[in-house]
Amino acid sequence: MLNELSTRKCTPCQGGMPALDRSEAERYLSQAPGWSLADNGSRIERHYSFRDYRSALRFVVDLSQLAEDEGHHPDISFGWGHATVSWQTKKIKGLHENDFIMAAKTDQIAGDGNGSA
Repeated sequence: MLNELSTRKCTPCQGGMPALDRSEAERYLSQAPGWSLADNGSRIERHYSFRDYRSALRFVVDLSQLAEDEGHHPDISFGWGHATVSWQTKKIKGLHENDFIMAAKTDQIAGDGNGSA
């Protein structure tokens, strides 16, 4: 499912839609190695390690460009050799399929998806 998701585009999300319930989120999560549910299942998060600051910054810049292209934006924190990415559909204050699409694409940007680049 994750590889399939990485080929898809985000769909516009309108406020008022229901967020994925925990069992739906866990079903997607089972196909997203390295990602974890956070904030009672209302967002997903992953930590990545990099060899230096420049590599972490390059990842953040590349992910920012993808977010602009897709119209779906993560919360990102980063520093020397690391970055943490969190996805949530803010209009519904929870998870949507788009978040898992973007998780798959985030892993592609990071490299082989194992959290190291």
